[in-house]
Amino acid sequence: MNALIHIAVLDDDVDITILLANYLHAHGYRVTQLHSGESLIALMASDAPALVLLDLGLPGEDGFSIARQLREHWHCGLVIVTGRDDAVDKVVGLEVGADDYVTKPFDLRELVARIKAILRRLTPATPMATLASAHDLLCFSGWKLDCGARRLTDDAGQEVALTTGEFELLSVLARHPGRVLSRDFLLEQTRGREAAPFDRTIDVQIGRLRKKLEVDADNPGIIKSVRGAGYILVPPVERALS
Repeated sequence: MNALIHIAVLDDDVDITILLANYLHAHGYRVTQLHSGESLIALMASDAPALVLLDLGLPGEDGFSIARQLREHWHCGLVIVTGRDDAVDKVVGLEVGADDYVTKPFDLRELVARIKAILRRLTPATPMATLASAHDLLCFSGWKLDCGARRLTDDAGQEVALTTGEFELLSVLARHPGRVLSRDFLLEQTRGREAAPFDRTIDVQIGRLRKKLEVDADNPGIIKSVRGAGYILVPPVERALS
């Protein structure tokens, strides 16, 4: 059972929050219903949920801005659930750090499957964590990726915040240095078969990682693209115990 897992549902439509809360309760989750960005930020400070379902269409509020605040200050799963199905909105949602983007109307069973997939990746017992020791420290080009603490630090010891998806993607690349990894392989390793992710997820996350890792994100030297094949982590990686 998932009785201790806390999920926050933020939507200005009370009927939607009640529907989601009842369905998630039936699956063993603890749910908080919210109707404003301010109430979500207050909840994050007092009783932070493991995952947030966030509607973009909040009256007088910018849903993308709320998503950015979550990513800047908290480590939690984030699923955008919205009626906005424009491709640009989907890309922006992924760029600000959402783990998934679901458009209304949605199938409740599929939504729960996506939630479960994200929550598994947030815990140490995920398939991703078993690919390398939880105590591995992966070092490359002055960067240190601590698999146990799920932290990325630069050569000065300063931490660089990563979303869940960014951490998993970088972990896969760092465990296969010098190898070209296809998008399908990266999707399978980071999101699993249940996720049914938007097809540009990997490209968007690679772009975000480059902005954080590279001296010049437009001319990357760490994560390179191989046309028609996928991506490769170029520098050698040293593995140590964290």
